Amino acid sequence: MLPSSIHHPAPAFDIFNVYFERIYDPTMHVVFALDGEVDEGAMRAATMRVVASDPYLRSRFAEVDDRPVWEEIPEERWEEAFVLVEADGDEPLHTPPSPLDVRTGPQVRVALYRRKEGDLVTVSCHHGFCDATGALTLARDLFAAYRRIADDPGFRPPPREPYERSTDRILALYSDEERQQALAEEEQFIDRWRFPVEQTGRGTPRIARRTLSPERLGRIKAFGREHGATVNDVLIAAFFLAFQKIRDEPADREEPRSLLTSADLRRRYPGLYEDCPLTNLSIAYEVTLSSGEGARLEDIIGRVTAITARRKAGSLGVAAILFYEELMAGGMAAVRAFFDDMIERYRTSGQKNPVFSNLGVFDPGDYLPIPGKDGAMLDLLDVQYHPCTCWPYGFLLIASTFRDRLTLATAYEEGPYLTAVVERFLEYVDGYLP
Repeated sequence: MLPSSIHHPAPAFDIFNVYFERIYDPTMHVVFALDGEVDEGAMRAATMRVVASDPYLRSRFAEVDDRPVWEEIPEERWEEAFVLVEADGDEPLHTPPSPLDVRTGPQVRVALYRRKEGDLVTVSCHHGFCDATGALTLARDLFAAYRRIADDPGFRPPPREPYERSTDRILALYSDEERQQALAEEEQFIDRWRFPVEQTGRGTPRIARRTLSPERLGRIKAFGREHGATVNDVLIAAFFLAFQKIRDEPADREEPRSLLTSADLRRRYPGLYEDCPLTNLSIAYEVTLSSGEGARLEDIIGRVTAITARRKAGSLGVAAILFYEELMAGGMAAVRAFFDDMIERYRTSGQKNPVFSNLGVFDPGDYLPIPGKDGAMLDLLDVQYHPCTCWPYGFLLIASTFRDRLTLATAYEEGPYLTAVVERFLEYVDGYLP
């Protein structure tokens, strides 16, 4: 650390998402497939200037005197935020790009992959820096800066002052009594099962995905309307049944089993963080069910919908915030002890509940128009999201929608997990959906 280093506080949600590196790779990648070439110089300039404009993007995560901070890095290090890659085949659509080191910075890496059939642009972030919504917002800012630079090479995004990254604004909405009630009502996470594992340890990162047609998405929506469920409820139910099927364990069909699903607190508290674009504001909660023998989607959708509706009607997220804040009161030693205990429980029990996250609809209007190298406007053929890469005992499935095409995707390490089993699991999820 240099004596002149500038520090910004790192809040609890950032710290815990950094330390989750012990159970998965927290790097997330948004992949944009274009039908032509972008202007390399303009994209590089856009990347550098977006990094320069944000005090957290131009920082690294550090622990100074046992205090977590975002520490600004020297300007010469900002160049690492952009790379040009001569793509091989369809990379990086099936193998995730390399991880991002949250402790070195900067907090974004933009990679431009040159392909004959059209460029790929990846925007990579670390979950310790922001959640999926933050990564998509950063990608939007990048393309906006690229578009402006194509028109005016001297354009620079307006600089941001340090912005609120903590969850203090949410807690301020609740009285002490309401906070205590939220804690009392929160259900304890209990790990009850896990995805089938070939071996423990580490392997080779892989991506598996399945994309459904607009007609299929229409059927899913119709099924949801018929049962008073959202698309997210239907996906959770199919995920649960497919997980049960891939395990093929008789006990799973009688005893309660749980999965984690996520909620974006921006949607829960609209407008509260509009001035805080790149943050961690997502929480997880459990959905616990027992389905019985031969259960179908229509047999469990009502229970799933009841659980999600009840959670949405309550003080969603408050208990998680309070839990993190209480741990942080014990300092970084308490955080490290928490993760030590978590890893030991996974190791001794061999159980880790799976996670499902629906990232929602990716709007092409957030990124278009995109001028090409020759001045012609490029079309955005696809937007794919590579989630955090898991190894035993973690397992994560995400859903996203682009131009009415629903994609299910998971990132895993081959070796500990068998690719054939992962692909069969996606087939099962597909099979349970309408």
